[in-house]
Amino acid sequence: MEILSALSRWIHVLAGIVWIGILYFFNFVNIPFQGTQDGDTKKKVNPELLPRALFWFRWGAAWTWVTGVILLQLVFWGGQITVDPMRGWSPLAIAMLALVFVAPFVYDPLAKSIKNPKAFGAVAFFLLFVVICLMHYSGFTYRSYNIHLASLLGTIMAWNVWFRIWPAQQKILRAVKEGTAPDAALLALAGSRSRHNTYMSVALLWGMINSHTSYFSGGNLGIGESWAYVAYLAAILVGWHVVWQLYQRAGKVKGF
Repeated sequence: MEILSALSRWIHVLAGIVWIGILYFFNFVNIPFQGTQDGDTKKKVNPELLPRALFWFRWGAAWTWVTGVILLQLVFWGGQITVDPMRGWSPLAIAMLALVFVAPFVYDPLAKSIKNPKAFGAVAFFLLFVVICLMHYSGFTYRSYNIHLASLLGTIMAWNVWFRIWPAQQKILRAVKEGTAPDAALLALAGSRSRHNTYMSVALLWGMINSHTSYFSGGNLGIGESWAYVAYLAAILVGWHVVWQLYQRAGKVKGF
């Protein structure tokens, strides 16, 4: 079990670097670059470049998610540290655990129906607030609600990669190679889900890293243990603002 744990951590971090690194390449490098290319250049470059990048992108997502679930089993579920042992598994706690895996089916209809990015961001933040509150009050430990909220976001992100971004990009790239205009709806879908993943990634990283720390678990900065989840919510807002600033900067970086 210790060998499996060590290997899973190693692969999880490695695959995550590949996945998130290419996600940031797409959003902060490739999108501004695409705006500088004419149709003939895109026809030559994109069908050769992007399928290669998308290969590592989607398999990085898959291996990150699979090894993440293995680690949840080894560390939290199997280690029996998911919920407070004095409280045990309540029906609400079980429901919150299930939500980690069914979250894409809540997210997807919302993403389709709320087209305004600011409105969607506000709704998403409110729902994350509700989820982390319910995790906390259903008995999830501090480390547990940090990693499980991160896992929920990671599940949505991986689902986006495989079931929204990759299928859309396949059709877009075929159209580009054939010299026809890609479907505008597919371009919008792939672009919006990629941006959503970029914003979710910073919140995911906070939960993953902070599940190994205790400074924000209560007793510091005037935050009590019963309100410790507020630190996660604050980190989400700060992280989202940083991502917005990165998008602004990315559009200003020029080539030679």
